[in-house]
Amino acid sequence: MPSAAERTRTLVQSTCSAVLLVPGLSVVHPDELMPDSRSLGPEGELFLGFPLGSPVARAAAAAQGDGLTAVLEITDVAPVSVPHRIRGRARIAGRLTAVPGLAGPGRTTLRLETAEASVDDLWGFEEVEPEALRDAVADPLVAHEAELLQHLHSAHSEQMTTLSALLGDREKCGCAEHRLGAVPVALDRFGLRVRFVEDGSACFDARFEFPEPVRDISELRRAMHTLFEAASC
Repeated sequence: MPSAAERTRTLVQSTCSAVLLVPGLSVVHPDELMPDSRSLGPEGELFLGFPLGSPVARAAAAAQGDGLTAVLEITDVAPVSVPHRIRGRARIAGRLTAVPGLAGPGRTTLRLETAEASVDDLWGFEEVEPEALRDAVADPLVAHEAELLQHLHSAHSEQMTTLSALLGDREKCGCAEHRLGAVPVALDRFGLRVRFVEDGSACFDARFEFPEPVRDISELRRAMHTLFEAASC
């Protein structure tokens, strides 16, 4: 399974929504707290992009000494329609300072020095050491995961349903009126997580591991072919 640090870094580098919370800072519109770019630096720090006149940017520029205390909260929502759609959250806290000279006109870059981090997702809750976050590598499928899950759901729904054959006793009787609905809910280099829906309401997740971790889309196609082939036997 991916480590907690890898899962956190993957969320940072994903397109998930995020808000930067600064104690005592109030805004009129919540989207004023949402960075429009984010990346991790070589020491595990986060670089966040904001408009120059945003409340967060003004607060960071006016801060004295070591900057402000701030928390970046990332919310991961499944890109397909599925019960219980929020897949997880990551939290990164530290000191916030302005970094002059990195952004273009009308823009500013803020640096969040990571002091503590945690992730609470489909794997569970874990704290992440700043050094582990610094050294982690994002999942190689992160840039394509949303599109891939949407494609599996829309173009391969019948094949997704056949995966219930790999569930053993949980599959029920297999007759049409009891057939489980199957929605791909998460994908990484190690495998595919599917949410099976029973009777239109109750649901449970099953994880299908690939024979070996995939490194790119080409290897993913082969792994998915192997998975569907096993389900059809």
